[in-house]
Amino acid sequence: MTNGPNLEASTARSEALASLEKTFKIAGIENPVREARVSLCAASGISPVALIVEPREPLGSAAGNVQEVAERRATGEPLSRIVGKREFWGLSLAISPHVLDPRPETETIVEAALSILSNRREDQLSILDLGVGSGALLCALLTEFGSARGVGVDISADAADVARGNLQACGLSLRSGIRVGDWTSGLEGRFDLIVSNPPYIPTADLARLPREVRDFDPWLALDGGIDGLAAYRRILPEARRLLAPGGWLLTELGAGQATDVSAVANACGFTDVRTYQDLAGVDRLVAARP
Repeated sequence: MTNGPNLEASTARSEALASLEKTFKIAGIENPVREARVSLCAASGISPVALIVEPREPLGSAAGNVQEVAERRATGEPLSRIVGKREFWGLSLAISPHVLDPRPETETIVEAALSILSNRREDQLSILDLGVGSGALLCALLTEFGSARGVGVDISADAADVARGNLQACGLSLRSGIRVGDWTSGLEGRFDLIVSNPPYIPTADLARLPREVRDFDPWLALDGGIDGLAAYRRILPEARRLLAPGGWLLTELGAGQATDVSAVANACGFTDVRTYQDLAGVDRLVAARP
């Protein structure tokens, strides 16, 4: 383990901040200055303003927690994993080792859904989230579509429990249901919107992922098979069967996969296939309807 800072109850906030910055820099953490500030605030329970206004205030009883958080962060463990929470679409969501850490680029799916279904915001839509994980997408979509109902499916029972907890915490449990299953197996009915953030990393590339992902995200949610497209070949044919007239499928994809995933969609009988970019200008999702 990377050596962490040596912090005591008498250590001033400013001293602790400098120590964390040094520790993270040595450990190769990207943007160590920002990471030190965010980690110190999270671990000590103070606001960024308090850190600026009262820099000489001692850590007190928070010293041990700051020490632990700093040591874990220095190994590459994301802060969201350490504190067990991640903000997604303005919602504070619980995460666990059994689910992906929701990332900002996945919000592209929510943005695309709001654009495509802009004239149906108040309709009683039926939404399906395949590979629901933490429930981030389903929570965000049900928050925005106030009359919609949603179903989330995940092969992991542990992930399903996390999703249920987040939906309940967001006040959405009465409009949602979570089931454990293998993609669309056993699903019937028609859905106005099907969303998915499936595993899409080629198996051979997993070992080369950044350590924040490789060592802390569940490989079950990352491994997309030999070419990264295994999940799409399972999801897209069944999604076409489950979509209601006028319904849409929105699925996240990895960099450079837009052409291949669009080809799978076309082969499955989708005729209106669109690509959306994330804020970094990367093709991030394919939207398709029959």
